[in-house]
Formats: sequence, structure tokens, C-alpha cells
Amino acid sequence: MRKLDVVTFGESMGLFMPLQNKSLERSQFIEQSFGGAESNVAIGLARLGIQAGWMGRLGTDPMGTAILKTLRGEQVDVSRARQTSEAQTGMMLKDKHLDQTLVFYYRRHSAASLMTPSDLDPSYIKQAKILHLTGITPALSPSCLDTCLYAIETAKQLGVKVSLDPNLRLKLWTIEEARKVLLPLIQEVDYFLPGLDELKLLLDTTNLEDILQYLKGFETITVIKGAGESNLLLDNGVHEMPFYKVPQVVDPVGAGDGFAAGFLAGIIKGLTPHEAVELGSLVGAMVVQGTGDWEALPTWETVEQLLGKKRKIER
Repeated sequence: MRKLDVVTFGESMGLFMPLQNKSLERSQFIEQSFGGAESNVAIGLARLGIQAGWMGRLGTDPMGTAILKTLRGEQVDVSRARQTSEAQTGMMLKDKHLDQTLVFYYRRHSAASLMTPSDLDPSYIKQAKILHLTGITPALSPSCLDTCLYAIETAKQLGVKVSLDPNLRLKLWTIEEARKVLLPLIQEVDYFLPGLDELKLLLDTTNLEDILQYLKGFETITVIKGAGESNLLLDNGVHEMPFYKVPQVVDPVGAGDGFAAGFLAGIIKGLTPHEAVELGSLVGAMVVQGTGDWEALPTWETVEQLLGKKRKIER
């Protein structure tokens, strides 16, 4: 069995975007790709030199097969992924209106929503150093929620650290349902990677001090991604760390997944939490400068060059 550093699972969907900077309503040409928070992170990790595995259910349709082939080509282990004829692979449409990107999801009763705890192999989780989850998967169905809870319990029993990005999607569940599931998980995980806007909704407050005080009560390394900076919560207090500034945001979708990939890669590589946040910020900044959910994710060589740790030799 291939030794892995990070294992993740969730829903990956077909992604269709208009070309020529036109809206979906006006464009005659559509580009096909795919996306999914967890598979985006897995690709990001693999490009950064981390051994990553992705589990999930896909349909036996062409889109499901294309997703598996692409993940495999990106050096992500998909040996525990499954295709099923019981349901179709989910789909999403991305539409641009001036400076706003809209995403329309078609995922009800998708193949991924059929996941159950029996889909998870404890021995697969055991070989990893980190299990990464998002708040999207438990919102897909009751059986997906059971699967996430089982995965966290299994990881803790096996000594595998757990990372959680809430990735709050209120099209999938209400804020009350999200709070009931996600808030108790904060004290169960080792790394918590929320956005500030997500925390404001989950904790029902706009006061940053109240949010920080709430999170200080847990033995969790928390990185709050806000406007222009991150707040890193450690035992010795709160540390404000600026984001990398980008000349132009081409496509904001995927920035959080890029940050998660960079941060987790940093942890696996033995960086300090501060250095891991720096790496996550850089990767997230690079993702938004290209189109697609994962296509602009950088390689480790590119990251080293941008961090100034390796000179690029021009020949």
C-alpha cells in the first residue's frame, strides 16, 4: 500500500464554465473541468510534494471517470475511491457577472451523498499523518454526516491528526443545522481553518474579540482567514499575519482550498505554524490568479522560487 501523508474525502463534481468572459446565458462555448473542496486540497498537496489520497463516491458516468483519471494524473491516490451506478456525479455551473462569480450546484441525490461509514477503510486512514475534512460533506446527507463522524473517531483512535475547514454552505443546510454539527467538532480536531465570515455566522456575532475568546478555550491550532490577514491562535496568544497581495483576482473560487493545501503541506514538511500559514497564504494567493478551482495550484518548485528560497537560473 502506498504510504500517504494526508487523506481526505468528499464530493467532487463536474464543473462547467463559459469562455470568452461571457455569462452562461450568453456564451456559446463552455469549458469542462471539475471541482470539490477536498479533491482541490488533495491536488494542491500533491503538487507541493505531499503524498495525498482522496476517497469518495462518483457515478459511473463519463464525468466521474474523468475526475478519477485527472486525480490519478495529478499523483493523488484514488485507490479507495468508488464509482457507483446508483446515482450520478454531481455538477456545478460557474457564472461570472462583472466582478462577481456565481456558482450553481446540481448535487441533490448525487453519488457522493450516498457515502456511508462502510466506504471508509480504517487501515487507509491509519497510514496518514493528517485526515482533512470540510463542513460540506456532513451537509450532503445523514449518511455523509455519519461517515464524517466515524472518520474523525477512527482517526483519533489511531493517533491521526484531524484538520477541519468548515466551508460553510448554507445552500446545503441551515445555519442552525451547521452550528449543531460543526461547533462541537472544533474541540475534536487538531487544526481548524475557518474564514472570519463563517465564524461570524456560526457564533452569531460580529465581534472579533468575542470570537477569539471562544476559540481560545480549545486545544486546537486555529487559523482564521479574514480580510487582508489571518489570525493564528496558539497557546501563547493570537498572532496577526498579513496575506500575500495579488495584482488581480481572476477567479476567487478555490482560494480557501489552496490555503488549506499550503498550510497542511507546511505542517507535514515540519514548518512552524507561522511558516505554514505563510505558505498557505501564498498558495491561496496564487490560486485566485487563474481560472478553475485547482488548475492554478502551484508546484513546490514554484513556491520555493517565490519565497526566495531557491534562485531561478535563467539559461
